[in-house]
Amino acid sequence: MNTKTALITGGSTGIGSSIAWKVAEQNVNVIINYRHSEQKAIELCEALTNKYGTKNIAIKADITNEDECNHLIQQSLAKTDSIDILIHNAGPYIHEKKKMIEYSLDEWSYLINGNLQALFILGKAIIPLMRKGKWGRIITIGFDRAETAPGWMYRSAFAAAKSGVVSLTKTLALEEAENGITVNMVCPGDIIGKWKESDIDDACTVKDDRTPVGRPGTGEDVARVIAFLIEPASSFITGSVIPITGAKDVLGKNLHQ
Repeated sequence: MNTKTALITGGSTGIGSSIAWKVAEQNVNVIINYRHSEQKAIELCEALTNKYGTKNIAIKADITNEDECNHLIQQSLAKTDSIDILIHNAGPYIHEKKKMIEYSLDEWSYLINGNLQALFILGKAIIPLMRKGKWGRIITIGFDRAETAPGWMYRSAFAAAKSGVVSLTKTLALEEAENGITVNMVCPGDIIGKWKESDIDDACTVKDDRTPVGRPGTGEDVARVIAFLIEPASSFITGSVIPITGAKDVLGKNLHQ
């Protein structure tokens, strides 16, 4: 397999950085998209290069904005021949609890654009490159039970956007299967705080009675699944929505929160 290149949106910190480590471990060059964390993005690229010898670059872009999505693609292709793997990790979110009628149009658009429309814009630009090579991997990020299009009080825009991403993920899987492109979604559970950038070994030393498996979830838990999905031998897995929750009913406790 020739060296591939992966674009990770929101890849400089949190779960995105854990994904970048696992992807680079597979001898894949990584483009780290960031919005604010420039220094962390640059340091991450350098660390990946030092450890794995991959060629990694950091590119600033706000993926909630159409022009900046296009800028991200243009800058990426100016520095690499192709983008073989798209991992749409960035997921704009508003923590304040609001019913739908309390959202401003700007807030609604921010969440819909960053979570759903960005996938359309990036995919529209990148899929033709994947088709040319007859190979590609697209990974999207959802939430617990997103594939059921559940109601989620106070999270109307986010839930609607991610439910749309589920449908688009499955549609792209059907449309692009003949081109050697797989499209899947992973749905992390309650992975919070420092655990987003922590290893499984670290989590196994901590007792967490709130999760059936008895330990916290980590960024590495998510990254390992993504690393598996982008392998050449994973070509039969497409259109899947994979929960990574430690068997915890994550959404159940949040439906009214």
